Amino acid sequence: MSHSFRLTASEVDSHQIPMMERAPFKTPAATFGSFPAAPGYQSFIDKENREGGQRVASISSSYPGPSHSVAMMTSSISSDEDMLDITTTGTTQEQTSFDQESRSVASPAGLGEITAEDIPGIGQYDDFQTIDWQRDLARDRMHHRYITKHKEESILSALKAAHDAWSGWVCVLLVGVVVGAVASFIDIGTTWMTDLKYGICPDAFWFDREQCCWSSNQTSFSDNCSQWLTWPQLFGASDDSAGGYILAYLFYVLWAVSFGALAAILVRMFAPYASGGGIPEIKTILSGFIIRGFLGKWTLLIKSIGIMLAVAAGLSLGKEGPMVHIAICLGNIFSYLFPKYGRNEAKKREILSAAAAAGVSVAFGAPIGGVLFSLEEVSYYFPMKTLWRSFFCALIAAFIVRTINPYGNEHSVLFYVEYNKPWIFYELIPFTALGILGGLIGTLFIRANVWWSRYRKGSRLGQYPVLEVLAITLINGIVAYPNPYTRMSSTRLIYLLFSQCGVANTDDLCDYNRNITDASSAVEFSETGPGVYRALWMLVLALIFKCVITVFTIGIKVPAGLYIPSLCMGAIMGRIVGIGMEQLAYHDPHSWIFHGECSAGGEDCITPGLYAMVGAAAVLGGITRMTVALVVIMFELTGGVRYIVPLMAAVMASKWVGDAFGKDGIYDAHIVLNGYPFLDNKEEFGHTTLAADVMQPKANKPLTVLTQDTTTLEGVEMLLKETDHNGFPVVVSRESQFLVGFVLRRDLSLAVANAKRTMEGLREDSLVLFTPNIPSPWHGSLPLKLRRILDLAPITVTDHTPMETVIDMFRKLGLRQVLVTHNGRLLGIITKKDVLRHMKQMDSEDPDAANTN
Repeated sequence: MSHSFRLTASEVDSHQIPMMERAPFKTPAATFGSFPAAPGYQSFIDKENREGGQRVASISSSYPGPSHSVAMMTSSISSDEDMLDITTTGTTQEQTSFDQESRSVASPAGLGEITAEDIPGIGQYDDFQTIDWQRDLARDRMHHRYITKHKEESILSALKAAHDAWSGWVCVLLVGVVVGAVASFIDIGTTWMTDLKYGICPDAFWFDREQCCWSSNQTSFSDNCSQWLTWPQLFGASDDSAGGYILAYLFYVLWAVSFGALAAILVRMFAPYASGGGIPEIKTILSGFIIRGFLGKWTLLIKSIGIMLAVAAGLSLGKEGPMVHIAICLGNIFSYLFPKYGRNEAKKREILSAAAAAGVSVAFGAPIGGVLFSLEEVSYYFPMKTLWRSFFCALIAAFIVRTINPYGNEHSVLFYVEYNKPWIFYELIPFTALGILGGLIGTLFIRANVWWSRYRKGSRLGQYPVLEVLAITLINGIVAYPNPYTRMSSTRLIYLLFSQCGVANTDDLCDYNRNITDASSAVEFSETGPGVYRALWMLVLALIFKCVITVFTIGIKVPAGLYIPSLCMGAIMGRIVGIGMEQLAYHDPHSWIFHGECSAGGEDCITPGLYAMVGAAAVLGGITRMTVALVVIMFELTGGVRYIVPLMAAVMASKWVGDAFGKDGIYDAHIVLNGYPFLDNKEEFGHTTLAADVMQPKANKPLTVLTQDTTTLEGVEMLLKETDHNGFPVVVSRESQFLVGFVLRRDLSLAVANAKRTMEGLREDSLVLFTPNIPSPWHGSLPLKLRRILDLAPITVTDHTPMETVIDMFRKLGLRQVLVTHNGRLLGIITKKDVLRHMKQMDSEDPDAANTN
């Protein structure tokens, strides 16, 4: 009844996962167990009115009696002996003597009894299905009550209770340690591969450029390091000669294409899910969707190796987004060491949320920002306990990275800045303008990237992912090399743009007249400042190139993060604006804008690096639509705590402008593009439709059900064969239509297969019973009792419940489906896909909009 997704081999290879659930009640009219097809919803209501609302006064004691509104969110599934039974009234009671007897097939009262713990796989989920949050959390509560109840019986029971209590903390501790170690390994490997495009250390080829220079007892990094040889120098040519330039150009492109091709081949052959950043899929998984293999060992391995190769290839991508995917893969793997989390999909997502925080922590050196990122951007269910564990996991991961110190500095952040001048109040105007530009760039980027991704999916280009990677890598290498700002790695470029110009700094970014501490030192710079014109033109060309090439790069079949390219585009834009503001202050320091702050030949009053930092946050905010987490990540990333207000102003302006042109960020846009069943809990539904308008079946189509005591084994097998629903309502009878419970297709199929394999005397005409007792005396073939796999408390609403309320239930409770009743009688069902389709139809007024993938 909830979502059913299937992939073809080509769709797996191209990493396209469409939403392909069939309509849940489009079954043949002759399907066993269906209500008669004659009365539609309106005729059913008319019949109810004619009958004066009279109802059966009493039903069998097995009928749990769901009310006309929402039933209690509990589950009858148990997995431990003497576990408490949860009733629909919300009270608990000890198992009756019948329940104890029902565990024995030999007992007359328990003939054919099947319990959940007797069948391997009961309570688990198939691939591409939505989990039942309430059922899994109820199982965990019952498991906890069982352990707590018996912990005083023996020392072993006490140890089990302690292990159960501390297993979550131990798990996130292990995740934090390993995530920090893996991130450090990736950082070191990426730096070595990136430097390999420019030269090699002959004495120790495994050293990158900086380590090679340090090994020769040079106290600081130097461009003239004698131990490091560029490729032209290795072949006896000069770097400044034409032949040396061509040779360096050739090696740069060859290494880039080799790295890109190897990354694409590894992803194609071993782990298709390792491509991309993974954040849209992670958001969908954390919302309760199952994608087998996406968090597996092969994905972890190939993503770790592939991201080093992709970044070293010089492609316009980053390793920070994939680090979140890698961290969550580790969280998924370690959760299986603790059955409390490994066997419970809802509890597992608490570990995955903590791992996401650790991923951002090690990617940027921002543990607090990592926790906020997990809370704001990716996590769907985030209780206070998960917040504490996420903080602890991010702390451990950051500590490990600081211990290994892959960045080679004492700050453990990527782009540490040392600005010491306060910003001027009037600078909020250009800061806000940067935010507006960031929102516009973000909107244009999202639309262009989604358009290209949709074209890739629908054209023959998507059938040749390796060739696409080769083409983009080759074009990127050829175009990027002549411009020094695109030739260098994006991380180094961002660091350069964030940096403050010193008095003795004659780099092109600083080779112009500006306010400096000593007026006489201005003669060091040319009067007309030719360097700044060259630098500005190079920066403008770099910005255009980065914006265009990133559109085509994000989505190719290599690991690819979006954070660093976004920061890079924004930093270039911000530095250009910052240089302009600084020149304005230099040439007109007595203007009313700078009055009292700047004077000719006086101290610096404008810091272009600050504008680069604000611009970087603006563009990243415009693309991802993050707010609080982004600001915290930025000041942790740079150490610029005193510049929180400019960052906040730019990020809010960026979000407002971006939302004005489209409410979806890049991650949500790709979720919609790929058809993932993600129900955003931040959106609002303002329409006045009712549950009856959305429920299935429609018109006169039959509703497929099981009856509690008249269904034969042959009928159940026919139902499983002729339908593809993921669950079936169980009713008292087809005449009364009173709801008893809900059984999942997977559980029913496993129970029937297990019974046919283990029970003797079971025949095709054997009855499948969902009742607590067997009529005595019993005549006939051996019955099969499946009450113990039945959910006796399914979530129900009435047909007049507003859809706004139903949608809130799906969002806040993580439901797979709700059953729709009228005066206690079953009418239909609403699945998660029905909700998504209805919301899409209401927003676009297009009845087929939700079916487009």
